[in-house]
Amino acid sequence: MKTTPSLTPDERIQIQFNNLIRLSANARQINLDHSTIKSKQSGGYLSSAKGRGMEFDEARLYQPGDDIRSIDWRVTARTGKPHTKLFREERERPVFLSVDLRDSMFFATRGVFKSVQAAHLTALLAWAAVRQGDRIGGQVFTNTTQREIKPQNGRQAVLRLFHELVRAEQEHSIQKHSNPQPLALTIMRLCRHVKPGSLVYLISDFRGLDDSCEPHLAQLSKHCDVVLIRVSDPLESTLPQNGHYRFTDGITDITFDTTNPQQLEKYQQRFQQQQLKLQQLTKKRSIHSYFCSTDDDPTALLCRKNL
Repeated sequence: MKTTPSLTPDERIQIQFNNLIRLSANARQINLDHSTIKSKQSGGYLSSAKGRGMEFDEARLYQPGDDIRSIDWRVTARTGKPHTKLFREERERPVFLSVDLRDSMFFATRGVFKSVQAAHLTALLAWAAVRQGDRIGGQVFTNTTQREIKPQNGRQAVLRLFHELVRAEQEHSIQKHSNPQPLALTIMRLCRHVKPGSLVYLISDFRGLDDSCEPHLAQLSKHCDVVLIRVSDPLESTLPQNGHYRFTDGITDITFDTTNPQQLEKYQQRFQQQQLKLQQLTKKRSIHSYFCSTDDDPTALLCRKNL
């Protein structure tokens, strides 16, 4: 399930707006079906959607048996007669795509940059959601910025998200590198912007995932269906042995000595611990999680998952 070799060198390291648009054809194969997800709702029954949003429809005169919590006090005060609010269920499901474009995402030793892979996954999911009639919103976060896009219908909503992806990448290329904001802060903002009943995708390498992230993910998963997609390069899980390797981001150089068994073991343990933490957290909170390598074909990956 490896990525197609048709991409140019620039397309492998940069997010190309036209490539994101072309992925709309591939998205026809993807079904965002979470009908298997069940959650306890008030009333003691099982629902196939967590907390699907309700929109105000109208106010009418209060009738015996109406829930007093639904009384419209403003209309009641204005008319002098008790009125009840009526609500209708939202028909389109908001799909919210949160995409990581921090410094660590601009890396790969094979396939495409993690940032490019994340953008391709986002495009495929966005186009698939549009085909199913869902509303598209999103969040693009970098080391220093976080931008949210309110869910809306149609192709224009997808294009706005693509523009934000390209814009964030361009800003990254001209900005000085800085320490990233805590991942917990990003997830906390996500909780504030996502409406109950949404389907939320968080696409990241999950650098900086720690215990402070758990309460925010717990809050998010309580009212939404959450899917975490971890993007990683093969070198990050298994370092090559017996050599000195130089890594650079264009500003800072790091040399890693894999002939030192203690240093190699320490690195691999740290990576495995991070992976285990993500697995334990998602299992504990009933959150779906998937893994995508930089040399995977994102279309094939999403087609074989129940997303």
